[in-house]
Amino acid sequence: MTRSNEPSRAPQGSPPVRSLGIAAVDPVPFCREGLSAIVQRTPGLHWAGHAGNPHAALQLAEQVHPDVILLDSGLDPHGHLTKLLVNGDASLLVVLLVRESHRTAPFLQAAMLAGTHGVLPRTAEARRLVEAIRRVQLDRRYLDPALAPLVTQRQGLRPGEPVVATQRPRMPLSRREFQVLQLVAEGLENAAIAKILYLSVETVRTHVKSILRKLSARDRTHAVTIAFRGGILIAQPDDGTEGQTPAPPSGMVEQRAR
Repeated sequence: MTRSNEPSRAPQGSPPVRSLGIAAVDPVPFCREGLSAIVQRTPGLHWAGHAGNPHAALQLAEQVHPDVILLDSGLDPHGHLTKLLVNGDASLLVVLLVRESHRTAPFLQAAMLAGTHGVLPRTAEARRLVEAIRRVQLDRRYLDPALAPLVTQRQGLRPGEPVVATQRPRMPLSRREFQVLQLVAEGLENAAIAKILYLSVETVRTHVKSILRKLSARDRTHAVTIAFRGGILIAQPDDGTEGQTPAPPSGMVEQRAR
């Protein structure tokens, strides 16, 4: 799959105007559908797809190459996913949709240091979301007015001054190791992981050995336990979705039909 570059309509004889491909990473289906509806009715934007968990988010970025990812903060409470996404594609813009429980100065500070380009409340109005997308496209930075006081008050800054964070989020694993560990945590064996990630079984085995070494883990189960305790892996956010059957790995990433 290639980057979504669907052009907006332009007058006949004029060069096509490139629209921005927007994708969402959110565990709740109706939230993803709402974001899709907002994007598809906004000129200059088109829907590039969605994912429901961190592993699928990395697949989405690799396979679909959206311009902007709208990321639920519940799926990235420590900034690890954001860091892997932006390190993997310097042109990718990440807009964090912040849950009420994450509306704190330390969380916002860490999110921006991890590489987030824009932050706004997950409950923001549609027009505010579109504004955030436009601003990160132009300035590569957007801090919603509702959240700005948390950052400026904490550091004694005036609006518009740069934020200087004091602690970087630590992610000991590479992008691919993170994906492998996510699938190990789902109970998959090396052969199944290799099929999902389009790798050889030997390559997966090498990644697993590296994960065990970096986490000082005795075995796969111990590595998963360490990763959850250390915040490298997270439990599925509580959004009233308990009891639902997760989609199979091959269906985690869905992109807009062409």
